[in-house]
Amino acid sequence: MAGWTADDMPAMEDRTVVVTGANSGLGYEGTKAFAGKGATVVMACRSVDRGERAASEIRHVDGNADLDVRECDLADLDSVAAFAEGVREDYGAVDVLCNNAGVMAIPRQETADGFEMQLGVNHLGHFALTGHLFPALRASDGEARVVTQSSGAHEMGEMDFSDLQSERDYGKWAAYGQSKLANLLFAYELDRRLDDHGIDDVRSVACHPGYADTDLQFRGPREMGSSLRMAGMKVANALFGQSAAQGALPMLYAATADDVLGGEYVGPDGLLEMRGHPEFQQSNEASRDEGDADRLWAVSAELTGVAYDFETTTIQH
Repeated sequence: MAGWTADDMPAMEDRTVVVTGANSGLGYEGTKAFAGKGATVVMACRSVDRGERAASEIRHVDGNADLDVRECDLADLDSVAAFAEGVREDYGAVDVLCNNAGVMAIPRQETADGFEMQLGVNHLGHFALTGHLFPALRASDGEARVVTQSSGAHEMGEMDFSDLQSERDYGKWAAYGQSKLANLLFAYELDRRLDDHGIDDVRSVACHPGYADTDLQFRGPREMGSSLRMAGMKVANALFGQSAAQGALPMLYAATADDVLGGEYVGPDGLLEMRGHPEFQQSNEASRDEGDADRLWAVSAELTGVAYDFETTTIQH
């Protein structure tokens, strides 16, 4: 694993990969790397226009890139369901699902379904998407993987089931930390449930990018209209951030490496896990709380209306 780069990825011809947030940052770099290895990449984007521009940029460099841009707004469960239905109908099987898209430290907003935006997009949207695509993952003719992008910020997160949508008390960083902790609880619980049902052809893995220089850091200051915070983020990214391409490596490793068995957490190997090459790491104790994971799963299924049926791989509504 030492010094692993995207060049070390295996060939991916005849593989279908779904990447959320594929038009920018980590998703863009991941899409480019998957396509460069021959995969068909379904680019799940909130904005089809931005997705098409990103796809055009990739094709300009790699004329053989097989890219399919489709609308998927993780803040709208109807959009998520429609996207997944289209993918199942048109592809039948999905080999890799990268739950990558996210929002960070934004003023309180609600999704189309009334969820707090950070929890809604970062966790609940991906919970629903994975459930809807689960039959397609099971239909893979090889080993399928679900890769869920978390963050070192999970360490400041706390699952507040008494105020999960932060209606009584909202702190933008606390809500972000909760959503990233939820990502890990989900990834590990999915892995356990796969094991419990004897499903060994789908694996669930978590990852984090360290500190990557992407547009994610700017959405909060932009929506607050704070030019001072925007300037501060630019300086911080320049001083501490690694490139988005480097930040995407843990996701790519989790999605393709042979030694990934399921239930791992992959992040950068450098100082404070902020930059570097992929390695297996340990997330915090809260992320391994099986009681919270089971409770979050039940709440997520209730809120989204998506119930995973591990026996028949069909979705109940």
